[in-house]
Amino acid sequence: MKTGFVNIFGKPNAGKSTLLNALMGEKMAIVSHKVQTTRHRIKAILTEKNYQIIFSDTPGIIEPKYKLHEKMMQAVKSCLEDADLAILLFDAGDNLEEADAIFSSLRLKVPALVVINKIDTIKDNGQPDQIASFFKSKSYCKEVVMISALKKQGIDALRDTILNYLPEGTPFFEGDDLSDLPTKFFVGEQIREKIFELYHEELPYHTAILIREFKEKSTLIKITADIIVQRETQKAIIIGEGGRMIKQLGTLARKDIEAFLGSKVFLELFVKVRDKWRDNEIFLKEYGY
Repeated sequence: MKTGFVNIFGKPNAGKSTLLNALMGEKMAIVSHKVQTTRHRIKAILTEKNYQIIFSDTPGIIEPKYKLHEKMMQAVKSCLEDADLAILLFDAGDNLEEADAIFSSLRLKVPALVVINKIDTIKDNGQPDQIASFFKSKSYCKEVVMISALKKQGIDALRDTILNYLPEGTPFFEGDDLSDLPTKFFVGEQIREKIFELYHEELPYHTAILIREFKEKSTLIKITADIIVQRETQKAIIIGEGGRMIKQLGTLARKDIEAFLGSKVFLELFVKVRDKWRDNEIFLKEYGY
């Protein structure tokens, strides 16, 4: 049986979370057109009859500005140390030299596939071949694979290529669990995704989610969550006039959580102000960073 750890690296918005979801055939990571949506390392376990692949979606590689960013980059660093194979994800519309500088700086000690994403967005005038040739010449690159994660093009071929590089071994995880993270984590992420969808500009980056209660009752699951913001003005925006925005947020999040859990959900949301939480070690720990 083939089994191993495959870690996904790339710039913010390269499509790492979309790729993880496509490989898993399940929505494991939240997705947004805004950069830096992923804050945690998310492990996803794909178990089939003859293989088990443990994927890790990592935060986009950035220069840290806050303690929160430092924690995100620590998650990236930890991924460098325990992979059997790395996926270096490149957005076909990005700058080649910039991506090469980032990929080189990782100083990978394991084989790497350079995966060119969003190929459906570039003209087939030799450009895909030029991109492939550029990366094939790099010492960190074992193979180049072309995909569109959003349209699920090339995903099966990518999975087959991944399996070529994984060792034979016994599974690391038993049963049909899809992740080593608790259900509460994914519930919090579903709420955070809706904040990215509903609120504009910088506000989503100033928020965190804390699940206060997760109780399974006979007919439904009761969930209470705090939305953490940094300022009173942000709290007012989250709530909206007459509570309109937070009601919309709750409705959208509840629908996704119900689909994820396969159960009716009663969701209660509260907004709490915690000044400069992104730079506060105690708050960051409490919120799971």
